[in-house]
Amino acid sequence: MKLPVIPTLIVGLAVAAMIGLGIWQLDRRAEKEAAIASYGGNSALPVMAFPRPPVGDEHLFRRATAMCLTVTGWSEQAGRAENGAKGWRHIADCRTGVEALTVKFDMGVSTAPGSTPVWKGGEVTGSITHAPDSTPLLAGLFGKRGPRALMLVADDPAPGLAASARPDPSSVPNNHLAYAVQWFLFAAAAAVIYFLALRWREKRATPPPADPS
Repeated sequence: MKLPVIPTLIVGLAVAAMIGLGIWQLDRRAEKEAAIASYGGNSALPVMAFPRPPVGDEHLFRRATAMCLTVTGWSEQAGRAENGAKGWRHIADCRTGVEALTVKFDMGVSTAPGSTPVWKGGEVTGSITHAPDSTPLLAGLFGKRGPRALMLVADDPAPGLAASARPDPSSVPNNHLAYAVQWFLFAAAAAVIYFLALRWREKRATPPPADPS
């Protein structure tokens, strides 16, 4: 079977890239397993001052304290209370007084959206988690994002709200093995499809046998 140079080169590069992505995901899996183990230990450490940005994820799930001097705004997201009830968590943007630093505080869950808590600020103790963001999924998948902003989930909710569920390290997904398998399957499928296409092309190019009559 004679292989066409340019199409074979393109398919070969694509298959190699997909295999490389699968290997990269396996490496990411090991990194994520180590990170999750570290997160589990963070929750048992003493309370710390809320870290100043820019920081990475090394403080996730650790208990911390911070002072909200002024609430500059509120936002809402679907959430779950510590008692398991679903609702809307109310997130306060707070000025902390440290070099104009603004920190997000998850101040609790209500049963309906649209309400504005009466909480005006104060000292908050809780657990560190990622703040909501709008980074595109592909950017996160391929590592094109900087450190994510952190948020403090308050132990004691604002008046009229139920305490939000405390961040749990066991909820951190580690899907990298599944991603790796997908990339390997894509590579195998591309190779098989290309081989079948070549066979079909060769079959069409082969002239039919001559009629002996």
